[in-house]
Amino acid sequence: MSHRGNEIRIMKTKRLIMGAVLMIPCLAFAQQPLSLDECRQLAVKNNKSLQISSEKINVADNNKSEAFTKYFPQVSAKGAYLWNQKDLNLLDMDQLGAAIGSQLGGLSQLPMVQNAYSMVNDIQHLDITNIWIGNIALVQPVFMGGKIITYNQITQYAKDLAKSMHETELQGLLYKTDETYWQVVSLVNKKKLADKYVSLLEKMDSDISQMIDQGLATKADGLSVKVKLNEAQMTQTKVDNGLSLTRMLLAEICGLPINDSIRLADEDIDRVPYNTPESNADINEAFMNRSELKSLETATKIYQKKERLVLADLLPNVALAANYFVTNPSSFNGFKNKFGGMFNVGVLVSIPMSDWWGGTYKRHAAKAETTIANLQLADARDKIELEVNQSVYKVNEAKKKLTASSKNMENAEENLKDANFGFNEGVIPALNLMEAQTGWVKAKSELIDSEIEVKLTNIYLDKAMGRLSLNN
Repeated sequence: MSHRGNEIRIMKTKRLIMGAVLMIPCLAFAQQPLSLDECRQLAVKNNKSLQISSEKINVADNNKSEAFTKYFPQVSAKGAYLWNQKDLNLLDMDQLGAAIGSQLGGLSQLPMVQNAYSMVNDIQHLDITNIWIGNIALVQPVFMGGKIITYNQITQYAKDLAKSMHETELQGLLYKTDETYWQVVSLVNKKKLADKYVSLLEKMDSDISQMIDQGLATKADGLSVKVKLNEAQMTQTKVDNGLSLTRMLLAEICGLPINDSIRLADEDIDRVPYNTPESNADINEAFMNRSELKSLETATKIYQKKERLVLADLLPNVALAANYFVTNPSSFNGFKNKFGGMFNVGVLVSIPMSDWWGGTYKRHAAKAETTIANLQLADARDKIELEVNQSVYKVNEAKKKLTASSKNMENAEENLKDANFGFNEGVIPALNLMEAQTGWVKAKSELIDSEIEVKLTNIYLDKAMGRLSLNN
């Protein structure tokens, strides 16, 4: 019993060690900083909406393949079985027997007459208790008013529409990922700034307390520092909460557990990297790249083809038909209880007669839908042109803000340096030093905001131009 217990403990120990070994890669992944490209890849891989739009492409592709089969003959097979309670008699044998008796009298009882009567009864009696029917039919469309060709064109446009809508979904996801990523980086830098500011004020609070004890500062100075310290601590708390929530949002976008403490590769940089903003953009390039316009253009083509479908319903339909029928009982060579069949071929023609009245209104409705699609396309082009111009303006404005913020930061650093020197020498009061520190914190915060704004406005411009992709 003791030996068995030792074996159980050894097995449990092995399982714990194995579990710990398996957890090492997960922990390493959780601690490994994620780059922007890795966040994008995770978002694309795990996004449910993107997966749905990808499946819609598969649906459209299969619908297109199904439409192509309409060019080929349609073959069908049918079968039926019927059981009848009674058979069929073509003659009333009782009436026939009475007529024979009245005409022949006693002669009707002769064996020859009775045999003839029995033969007639057998011939006129049809056994239909069990009936079997089978049919194989082939129909080859010849002219369907252009319906098959138009339907194939519509399914191709539907596939193109699904692809462009997938691209729109992808660009929106990439934009959201990039935006949230840099917001996390921004808040990380804001947190560092808030922590540093709180540390400065805590040190000043300690220094002022000592100076008050030595009679070198007043209690009013001490209260002013404490007020600033409380304000800084409140700001610190807000930044911490904002950073935690933004990390959760990024984790959700990437398809990771929101409670995972993800770290980003750009968190430890002192300055946010950015490209030189461009001052203009080509509207025609945006018109060519924007997937939304491609979707609307494709939708317009679909509505135009729907007009053609309505017209096809009003035109004659011609098809070739071939059938093979088999029945039991068979009547091809007398009525016999056995299987017999035959072939037939022909031409099917269907000409709508009364549908022209209602079809006219359908054509008007289809034309109206095409007009609506064209107007939506024109409206989208106008809005995209406005969006591109606005994004260019925001990029240039962000560049100017960054230049001004950089200069303000240089001045604030110089002012803080002088204030620290003056305070340490005893020629500048504590309030002046706090003003210099506050000015430095404000300038640093504005610089962070400006750097992130330049980054985000460039991303917004790429989105407006339709240039966002996994490779860009």
